[in-house]
Amino acid sequence: MSNESADLREFYEDPAVPIASGYDRSHRQARMLASALGPASSDRRPATVLDVGCGDGSATAVALTHLAGHRMVGVDWSQQALLRASQLLPQVVRGEISGGRLPFASGSADAVLFSEVIEHLIDPDSALDELRRVLRLGGHLMVSTPNLAAWYNRALLCAGVQPIFSEVSLRRIHGRPGCQVVGHLRLFTARALVELISAAGFEVVRLRGAPFHGVPRPLRPLDRMFCHFPSLSSILLVHARKV
Repeated sequence: MSNESADLREFYEDPAVPIASGYDRSHRQARMLASALGPASSDRRPATVLDVGCGDGSATAVALTHLAGHRMVGVDWSQQALLRASQLLPQVVRGEISGGRLPFASGSADAVLFSEVIEHLIDPDSALDELRRVLRLGGHLMVSTPNLAAWYNRALLCAGVQPIFSEVSLRRIHGRPGCQVVGHLRLFTARALVELISAAGFEVVRLRGAPFHGVPRPLRPLDRMFCHFPSLSSILLVHARKV
């Protein structure tokens, strides 16, 4: 294991590091997937949905309210995260997406939630390859990640300020507002994210925006308005299918 990987593992096992995404984006993503899967019924088997990088399980718990009857499995490699997720989810599994192989057979999953994970990865290409492996043909991939080109980041860059969500250190924030380090290694614009997912063998079905809970309260109505323009929104939500 490289020193870089070891440092990241130590960082994410720290209980002080946030491992949950915002409720609103989880709610929107879950509704997108529920619409794609349809309701579980007695005349067809329940869909198997993997939440890869489930963190503390709070986002998966939100998804459960929209995907009743389907089989939900929380997946993470952080022992701290899985300990907390096990209190909320019916099934959790330890698995590694970054440079590893998930403990699932090829084509065994109907859908994968990949929420607020891709921005933390050293090698997102290999991660998408692995997600494609575990998905069946036509299976659904739901990706969410912060938007480098969010409406306020465009203004901050013009003023010479480091964009929100971007980090240059795992120790502290430098050059931008905020004080909490969460371990972002890569950031995407809407165009870059769609092109990356398409290049990995997926067909992008839909791109939507979601608000960011860290936006100051007076600006939240504006942030919600920009959700109608995904390329400017705080959070990018992509629904793709394996082809």
